[in-house]
Amino acid sequence: MPLDPVIQDLFQRMPELVCYPTWEKSPAEARLAFKRMCSLANAQTVAIGKTEDIKTEGGDRSVPLRVYTPVAAGSDALPAIVYYHGGGFVIGDLDCYDSLCRTLANESGCRVISVDYRLAPEHPFPAAVEDSFAALKWVEANASDLAIDPNRLAVAGDSAGGNLAAVMCLLAADAKAPQLAFQLLIYPSIKLSRELTSRHFGSGYRLDDRAIQWFYSHYMPEGADPADVRLSPIAMRSASGLPPAYIVTAGFDPLREEGIEYAEKLKAAGIQVALVDYPTMIHGFFSMQGWIPLSSEAIAAAAKAVKEAMQ
Repeated sequence: MPLDPVIQDLFQRMPELVCYPTWEKSPAEARLAFKRMCSLANAQTVAIGKTEDIKTEGGDRSVPLRVYTPVAAGSDALPAIVYYHGGGFVIGDLDCYDSLCRTLANESGCRVISVDYRLAPEHPFPAAVEDSFAALKWVEANASDLAIDPNRLAVAGDSAGGNLAAVMCLLAADAKAPQLAFQLLIYPSIKLSRELTSRHFGSGYRLDDRAIQWFYSHYMPEGADPADVRLSPIAMRSASGLPPAYIVTAGFDPLREEGIEYAEKLKAAGIQVALVDYPTMIHGFFSMQGWIPLSSEAIAAAAKAVKEAMQ
């Protein structure tokens, strides 16, 4: 199928979206550019019941969190989604994914807890994994104070955040806690490599192969093994104990094939998986509600799957 006409028009009006040369920038420059883009692409007004910025307590480090309570929330404990934002482990923050998390909370009826994990290269692997798992365990341990049901706990994330969400499932299964009910992986980065890889649609569709390698080179320190499941979840030996999954891919996304491969690996292990492909979309479209109407529809569809799984 051809590229969505809305995106074709966006590329014509904003050529910097086609291929922003991230690999030529410093992390600080890339972060600023991404934040500016998100401020334009995000839905400008998404009502929410309540947001609260808090930090985990205890452990070696406090991890900043943002808690989203949906508009229709009552007084009962809600199911919860712990969300990990994208950005190649180098860029992105809570504000960049604010409208996505608001929409996800409202559409799913879940309390969403967005995690502000440390970024590379200042804090390379395994810092993001450590922060992410510490936050997940803290959320479960403090379920009562957060007014959530610890038996209805899901993880979610997009791109690099999809990687972290998948890794959280593996770590939780290995530790036998927390007990996760669902995983929502949005065009996840599942297979990391030190080499520049030529992928389908690896140039000219926003996420460039060179940008992917720039992100990975900042995230993976020397000596780290790309086959470590905390870096590449697809390298897992066993899917035993993993929760059901809803995996989103996009037709013009260089990460599409590895997302499909991961879905097939989970299915082969007997895990219930819904693989949902948006053939006319590009990487990152979930966080472009202000530009792409299908974005809100896709978030609502994913949220419905989470809601049904948490009943």
